[in-house]
Amino acid sequence: MKKNMGTADKVIRALVAVVVLILYFTNVISGTLAVILLILAGIFVVTSILGTCPLYLLFGINTAKKE
Repeated sequence: MKKNMGTADKVIRALVAVVVLILYFTNVISGTLAVILLILAGIFVVTSILGTCPLYLLFGINTAKKE
């Protein structure tokens, strides 16, 4: 897949995922909300590592630097 995420986008997603994990492990969030946020955090981590966001492809968004 073509990379469509810039560095800032990747860092922000990774930081959001870390915050969700901290909130979960400190029992600030729990139940259904915790499950939903953990799934979202997992998706954020995977897309940050891959540098590609399927929703960005769908909507034609590209935050990566042009070569």
